[in-house]
Amino acid sequence: MKVNREIRSPRVRVISESGEQIGVLALYEAIAKAEEAGLDLVEIVPTSNPPVCKIINYGKFRYDQTKREKESKKSQHQVKVKEIKLKPNIDDHDLQTKLRHARDFLAKGNKVKITCTFRGREMMHPEFGEQILRKMSEDLEDVATVEAPAKLFGRALTVVLAPGGKKKAAPVSPALKPAENHK
Repeated sequence: MKVNREIRSPRVRVISESGEQIGVLALYEAIAKAEEAGLDLVEIVPTSNPPVCKIINYGKFRYDQTKREKESKKSQHQVKVKEIKLKPNIDDHDLQTKLRHARDFLAKGNKVKITCTFRGREMMHPEFGEQILRKMSEDLEDVATVEAPAKLFGRALTVVLAPGGKKKAAPVSPALKPAENHK
């Protein structure tokens, strides 16, 4: 944004500090009007012909602008990737605990990267890790979608889940199913 003598156009459309249009003036006249009011001439729309300039307090304008930018950043949610590490021979209870943590992360709007690491002879059977990752993905299907399918990188098998899955239909109990007609 150009201010006062940084403006290069010979003629500019001037808007007063109250917001009313003064008209198209020569640059030196517009700067004189701004100095007369004790304010700055700021180029607001440099692409128009002639450029639009406004008579305002530039310091206060910049302060308000940075304040608005900070406020808009504050309302944004940064999506983080949370990692959950597993082994191919994990116990059921431990797996349920990891699932609960993954659900919490997804509920907060974060992505979840599930990593199954193999040690030693566990590398001979990567299908065990694939089964665990598939089970976790299926269990989290109601709150997450698979963003990146399972891939083996060295000794680690990873899958990435993003929040926002399909809602599972509640299972219908046999008592609530409609009766079938028998002949």
